[in-house]
Amino acid sequence: MSKKLSWLPPGKNCGQCGEKNCKNFLRMVETKNKDLADCPFYTENVVRPHNSGISETAYSGIDALGHPYDFILGPLPGEISARKIVLPFRSDMVEKMDIKKGDIVLGRPMGAGCPIPHVLQVIEAEWQTGLLYTWVVGPKYSRDMEVKDVTAYHMIGFEGIAKRITKEPSFGCRVTFLPGFCMMALNHTGLVNMLLEKSHGLHVRIEDIRILAGK
Repeated sequence: MSKKLSWLPPGKNCGQCGEKNCKNFLRMVETKNKDLADCPFYTENVVRPHNSGISETAYSGIDALGHPYDFILGPLPGEISARKIVLPFRSDMVEKMDIKKGDIVLGRPMGAGCPIPHVLQVIEAEWQTGLLYTWVVGPKYSRDMEVKDVTAYHMIGFEGIAKRITKEPSFGCRVTFLPGFCMMALNHTGLVNMLLEKSHGLHVRIEDIRILAGK
């Protein structure tokens, strides 16, 4: 089995390889313009089937601090990453900055205590509430496209497909999970307020988000 079939990047779209996203990186590998070792998450010790969807290298069952999580939250079918619902600290900025579908937004989830600014692509913007429904697309986007900087936002919720489940989520209960795009690989916790069994997996929406950064 060739190297490109035995290992895939974790889908973080971090840009550290020099490409905009992991898909572009794989195209460069296939055309021999880059090597798998250019990905900072690459290891030769892991073999997994092509298109398995989850990288064993990045997802060992515990986060960066050694905490286990109930599941990994992946994207809905055909989407970029798990959906992230955010509310800028000044919700009126959504209307004032004319933030709309397709825009790239930069900001830090200060309410949850995360130290890393996130680059988000807007799926839907509500001027009435200031809520932004987004995908995390990775920092490379902020270098190549026009960005609307909201500086800081509240992390309201996540929505996606639960993968690698070690503890089944229950409606109305608090869970721990790892967003598939989290560059810090830190455990998150929140309350499940939607749970749908679908053909492509368990569709989950989680709100009241906190990051578990303690011991």
